[in-house]
Amino acid sequence: MCDTSDYAVGVVLGQRIEGKSHVIYYASKTLNQAQKNYNMMEKEMLTIVYSFEKFKPYLLGARMIIYTDYAAIKYLIAKKESKPRLIRWVLLLQEFD
Repeated sequence: MCDTSDYAVGVVLGQRIEGKSHVIYYASKTLNQAQKNYNMMEKEMLTIVYSFEKFKPYLLGARMIIYTDYAAIKYLIAKKESKPRLIRWVLLLQEFD
């Protein structure tokens, strides 16, 4: 699960066993001044990228589902024309399944 605000990002790594969710890891960080100026789509994407970088050893080779409250992320990942920063982040996410 991923969520962001104007000041910080928070992520939870979990797994589902027999239909029940179990938390493995919590992580959060405050945004620096430049990141605070991002629009909401960029902040949400930053949160997802942060979670993938933070949990990379757990995620490589595993199938996963990202839970976020920002519906435009699906559109952004499929979109071919975006800001260079967003394109770099999408390319980073394509490393995972």
